[in-house]
Order: sequence, then structure tokens, then C-alpha cells
Amino acid sequence: MVDKSDIFFGDDPFQIVKRWFKEAVKTEINDPDAIALSTVDTSGMPNVRMVLLREIEAASFVFYTNYGSVKSKEILSNQLAAFVWHSKTLRRQIRVRGHIEKENGLAADQYYQSRSLKSRIGAWASIQSQPLSSKSHLMDQVEFFEEKYGNSPSRPPFWGGWRVKPLEIEFWADGQARLHDRFRWSRQTLEHTWDIQRLNP
Repeated sequence: MVDKSDIFFGDDPFQIVKRWFKEAVKTEINDPDAIALSTVDTSGMPNVRMVLLREIEAASFVFYTNYGSVKSKEILSNQLAAFVWHSKTLRRQIRVRGHIEKENGLAADQYYQSRSLKSRIGAWASIQSQPLSSKSHLMDQVEFFEEKYGNSPSRPPFWGGWRVKPLEIEFWADGQARLHDRFRWSRQTLEHTWDIQRLNP
């Protein structure tokens, strides 16, 4: 008989992720959906930064950003990315690696409109990752776009989502004496079925 109380229980890794995230929402003080996103530039130099994972779909993970940002430029160079989610309170983590593609349609429009007005204006005002002469210049840009768009800014054409389609998802949970529990779900292509392996800590 399968033990449904087992935190690793499930036939679908995305359902396990959703379950873990739901638990983290109850225990994490700030940003339970924060992930460390890793990309690589054209010279092979890795980069990592925190972003917010905004959607867990049936077969992918989605976050949103400026398409002119460093992360987006690095994604465009090879369409691959990885991220790790860590919950200090639950003492668990999830590692994901896979292909990545743009979400530049209705889902991006809907998410943009769900943000606060100041965040929507900020997306217009910030040329993300580019040098900034002063904070006052940025605030001038905010004021400019507030006057231009008022209370109904549309989504900027340079701002939208990225959808990660994983080839590998690894679940990790803290264990006594550092004898952690690790399970890796992997597949050769997006069309293949998942292979599940328990890993040494």
C-alpha cells in the first residue's frame, strides 16, 4: 500500500512540487515562491539570481521578467536554464533543469495586469540590467510613464514570461546525520516518460 503521507508520494512530479509549495506558503515568512535561476552566457560563464516562480503548470514552470535583461539574453543564447527552490522552514529543496521558451501571450498579459500599478509602471521605467546614472533618473522615468499611461498601462513588448520545461526534477529533504532523502525524476526528451531514481545523500 502506498503511503500518501510520504512527502515524496506521487505519480506526477509537478503535483509534488505544487504540494511542497502549498506547504511552504504556510511556513515561509517571505516569498515562498522564490527560486535561484541559473543561466550561462555565450562564453560559458554561469550566472545565478533570485526570481519569483509565478506559475506551476501541468508540464512546466513560469516566471516573468524583462526580455532585455541579462538573464533573458543568456536564455536566448541556448534556450536552457536551471533553478533551485529551497525552503528553510520545511528543510527541503527542488532542483530543475531543462529547456526554456517564451510566454509572450495571454498568460503574460494576465499576469502583468495582476501586478500592482506601481510594479506595472516600474516595468516600463526600468531598462533592466543596464547601467543607471542615478536613482533620481529612474524615479523621473517612473513619473514620466505614470503621466503617459495613468492607471491602465498595457504590458510592455519587452516584458513577459519564460516557461521552463524540465528534463530533470530532483526532490531533496533534510535527514538526520546528513543522511538526506533525494529522488531524481529524469527523461531523455520532453516526450519520454519519467525515470525515477533514489540518490545517495
